[in-house]
Amino acid sequence: MNAQRRRNIALVAHDHKKAALIEWARINKDTLAQHDLVATGTTGKMLGEQVGLNVRCLRSGPLGGDQQLGALICEDQVDMLVFFWDPLEPQPHDPDVRALLRIAVVYDTPTACNRATADYLISSPLFAA
Repeated sequence: MNAQRRRNIALVAHDHKKAALIEWARINKDTLAQHDLVATGTTGKMLGEQVGLNVRCLRSGPLGGDQQLGALICEDQVDMLVFFWDPLEPQPHDPDVRALLRIAVVYDTPTACNRATADYLISSPLFAA
């Protein structure tokens, strides 16, 4: 059996969605731990402390983390983006959020914006290929 390819997975969550991302990460901890994880500041810190994952933390989203993540996507350093964003809560850095989602589409980066889609991506046979 071939070893699974190590993926670069970006994880982001708005404040009201952090608990949902933490829960999803706990359920998928064994799988996520086999990959290189990067996250915006607070989300990454929480994933490390509450789930026990090794995560490279960028700046907080409002302080440039979303833009840093967009740059990584442009440099082909992200294979999958899991971004639990809150469509009902206005964000002071909304232009950065939209730019991140736009750049993910431009570079054809698989992107999950909710738990159902994240489940589909991580369980896809293409993820393990």
